[in-house]
Amino acid sequence: MTRPARIILWTLTTLLTVLAILVVVIATFDWNRVKPLLNEKVSEALHRPFAINGNLAVHWRTEPEEGSWRAWIPWPHFTAEDLTLGNPDWLKEPQMVALERVEFRLSPLPLLFHQVSIPRINLTKPTASLTRLADGRANWNFDFGPKDENEEPSKWQMDIGAIGFDQGNVSFDDQTLKARMKVQIDPLGKPIAFSDIVGKATAEKSAPAQDYAFGLKAQGRYKDQPVSGTGKIGGLLALKASDQPFPLQADVRIADTHVVLAGTLTDPLNLGALDLRLRLSGASLGNLFPLTGVTLPDTPAYSTDGHLNANLHAEQGATFEYQGFNGKIGDSDIHGDLAYVASKPRPKLTGKLVSNQLLFKDLAPLIGADSNAEQKARGGASKQPSDKVLPVEEFRTDRWRAMDADVTFTGKRIVHSEQLPFNDLSAHVILEDGLLRLEPLRFGVAGGNLASRIRLDGRNVPLQGRARLTARGFKLKQLFPTFAPMQSSFGELNGDADIAGRGNSVAALLGSANGDLRMLVNDGAISRSLMEIAGLNVGNYIVDKLFGDEDVKINCAAADVGIKNGLASTRLFIFDTENAIIYINGTANFANERLDLKITPESKGLRLFSLRSPLYVRGAFAKPSAGVQAVPLALRGAGMVALGVVAGPAAGLLALIAPSSGDDPNQCTPLLQQMKEGKAPAAVKSRK
Repeated sequence: MTRPARIILWTLTTLLTVLAILVVVIATFDWNRVKPLLNEKVSEALHRPFAINGNLAVHWRTEPEEGSWRAWIPWPHFTAEDLTLGNPDWLKEPQMVALERVEFRLSPLPLLFHQVSIPRINLTKPTASLTRLADGRANWNFDFGPKDENEEPSKWQMDIGAIGFDQGNVSFDDQTLKARMKVQIDPLGKPIAFSDIVGKATAEKSAPAQDYAFGLKAQGRYKDQPVSGTGKIGGLLALKASDQPFPLQADVRIADTHVVLAGTLTDPLNLGALDLRLRLSGASLGNLFPLTGVTLPDTPAYSTDGHLNANLHAEQGATFEYQGFNGKIGDSDIHGDLAYVASKPRPKLTGKLVSNQLLFKDLAPLIGADSNAEQKARGGASKQPSDKVLPVEEFRTDRWRAMDADVTFTGKRIVHSEQLPFNDLSAHVILEDGLLRLEPLRFGVAGGNLASRIRLDGRNVPLQGRARLTARGFKLKQLFPTFAPMQSSFGELNGDADIAGRGNSVAALLGSANGDLRMLVNDGAISRSLMEIAGLNVGNYIVDKLFGDEDVKINCAAADVGIKNGLASTRLFIFDTENAIIYINGTANFANERLDLKITPESKGLRLFSLRSPLYVRGAFAKPSAGVQAVPLALRGAGMVALGVVAGPAAGLLALIAPSSGDDPNQCTPLLQQMKEGKAPAAVKSRK
């Protein structure tokens, strides 16, 4: 044997001997002796108490599943029992993580290349308690001390293949989110393909995502609301892959809100971006505010289904886009796109919403006009008194300064009733630092338009509100489509209103209101059946006393009402019919919801007229009473109308007269012109 051959042989023999001795030492060494040193070094590195309280052992085993020649090489298997990791010293609870047992195998050959390769780690009954205090300190953030800038990066790399466990339990207490949760994590046994959850079409559109590997069960409270739910997530190691979508699926109930989602989270450790199909449902959209911070109106029960994209690290702030969603609010359909940006100084919501068929009753919760039972169903605390008509539920102005908004809404067709049809609705909602504006809010009504500009200033306490309304071109035959005598009418209703008030509810705003209301109707008809259509029982009584069962043609009806401190007083309120001129005088008090009106008829010529005394309407809005006054008409004389007082209101009402669309001229014109000039209407003059 040559000298070089002997050197090589001796070298190999020495290495094999050293390796054999090393294997024997490792296999026979009592590794529990190194636990104190190991515990000390890990505790020092983590600045947390760490301990292996149970047995620590190393066993050498072959791995037949590795295949080929590697199946004959023994692999070291490490086992540690009863492991604990403590909390930082600023937490009272001593323990953060506990493991009943940890077992993993180490590939020996990669160590020669400065690589720690662990194909699999098995955890037995892991538990973790995650806590974040109100000041932002969280026990899952570790302090590794200051980094030495001159220190070279380590040449060693770690490669972990898989993590398995039988069952894990995590408790979560986050004071910043007001959340306390208990989550149980179980392996699914057999992974579920991403496409099996989200559907093949959705999976093909998104970036490739890994399979679902674990199931979740959650129970607890969030934002002081009860929470329960189930879900699925991907493998734990995929949390570190910032470029591969991490799969999520959840079905969660938070109080009366139901959330169902499925999709992916990119860069999960840093909460990068979300791509989810999201379904939301609940008793009221307003109930989402405590959960999301998004200010939405109170509504009937709702459900939506759409696509949520989120960029949680956008330059202007985290952005959320709920795209192409469809759903229902009450019995109305809803569709559209919404975007929410967590910008400074306030987040902002923008979007466009459309309803193809909007039921008028589904708008009632916006002003608290739904019933007590409906308010209770959506979680409202306000109770409408049985003796009050005006809604007393207060606007939640404290939420208006939480965000800004710029949203348009279109209701293409409004369903109210066959008797009183609303055609459509469009609104532009602008919310800025507590100031809510509807500019405009427009209704299509009976072939005409009701346009309004509403301003509610929630920056003041109480709220300051103003509404400017313009009604133009309401066709009477469309306004009362089931009333036959109106179908031949060319008459219209026009009106203006400008009202301002203070208060946090509709009742309070009107109870303190100041402003004016003007309305004009020409070429119509009136009867008991019309009052029944409108649901006016008192009106039914009055019409019966005035006209009996007959249908009576209205030449002109005009009203000019002044409102001061919630008290509406008639400056001019007159009906010119074919049989008589009817004057209405009195007040409607919105503060205490009481009426005090006098209806005085003046007969025209020698026509038969059933009433010989004036009528009254008095009492609460909710249940007014009507009757005949004891004073006969003859004792009042012809001077019941102060012509000098009505001249001004009559002049203002002339501007509301619409051009006549029939063969006959608009009969409101001569009536109001006479009153403007200080002359008594013809019917009054005939009695002198």
